[in-house]
Amino acid sequence: MKIEHYGFNPSIDQMEKNTTAKKTTSFVETLKESINKMGEIEREADQEISKLATLESSDIHNTMIAIEKADMAFQMMMQIRNKIITAYEEIMRMQV
Repeated sequence: MKIEHYGFNPSIDQMEKNTTAKKTTSFVETLKESINKMGEIEREADQEISKLATLESSDIHNTMIAIEKADMAFQMMMQIRNKIITAYEEIMRMQV
């Protein structure tokens, strides 16, 4: 017995469209987006540091938060890079 979807719930239709749209993004595109986001976070931290250094801002708390956020993003990207390299090395060791 075949069950068909009749489109009574528009949210289900929208969810199906979203899942098919998500399937089209590739790993490389996702990785590029993550690298760009990390660069943006780093630039924000640099701006906060320069504001604090030039006395445009006296809020050290936001500066430290921005620095820590950039540090965490960098550490995460390094871990992702290490996992990718490990996976590549394992694939290269496979015998065909």
